[in-house]
Amino acid sequence: MTDADSTATDRTDQGHEQAPPGIDVRTPSPARIYDVFLGGKDNYAADRAAAQVAIEAGPDIPRAARENRAYLGRAVRFAVESGIRQFIDLGTGLPTQGNVHEAAQSLAPDARVVYVDNDPIVLAHARALLPPSKTTTVIQADFREPAAILDHPKTRSLIDFEQPVAVLMLAVLHFAADDEVRASIATFREVMAPGSLLILSHSTTEGHPETGDQAAGAWKNATARLQSRTQKEIEALFDGFDLLDPGVVWVPQWRPDPGAEDGTRWMYAGVARRP
Repeated sequence: MTDADSTATDRTDQGHEQAPPGIDVRTPSPARIYDVFLGGKDNYAADRAAAQVAIEAGPDIPRAARENRAYLGRAVRFAVESGIRQFIDLGTGLPTQGNVHEAAQSLAPDARVVYVDNDPIVLAHARALLPPSKTTTVIQADFREPAAILDHPKTRSLIDFEQPVAVLMLAVLHFAADDEVRASIATFREVMAPGSLLILSHSTTEGHPETGDQAAGAWKNATARLQSRTQKEIEALFDGFDLLDPGVVWVPQWRPDPGAEDGTRWMYAGVARRP
């Protein structure tokens, strides 16, 4: 056994001891793989091994993850500047810097945020790290079961669906089948008031046709597999919404801050308004 193997084993044992009850640390989790890309510490050996498969195929994938977080901040800022004060973040992932409530409430302290994730470790960390608040909450649910989210008492206590709401689906739809994705978006669209925003980002292999499938293999043994979609397929997800400029583009190209670099080609992004 090499020193690196020994270190990985030690970290696995320690992680297993520290994992919340009922958490399977031997099966990679999309949320924890993403945490690896962001340089987080809430991951285990199986997650790091899966992430390494993606990084070997695309060394700039961690950068793409950071670009996605930056896009979240720009999109939330746009939503607040558009007058929106309530947000539902589906597939929120493990808490890190630049979360939705931090971005929104820095501009509008009265902004309300519901975080949603189906990974129990995400909920355990989120509940531990989120300060007691009347404006921010977290629930365990799957975005593929939108009725459970919409009818949840915590959602109903914070979100007024008579008023515009921003629904965020960042780096989550690629873990579901086409019919599940369409059904979820349609259910949210039905309850979103005019002026609401749908904010998406989605993985693709179009920017890396030679290595994209290899990178997607990182999730083949995870709790959810990654399904790449094309730009046209992602544009179609906005059916019933008015897609805003600049349309569906590479994540770093969506209304970039002045002086921003061109960036990676692993994810598309788009924002649309409910008419």
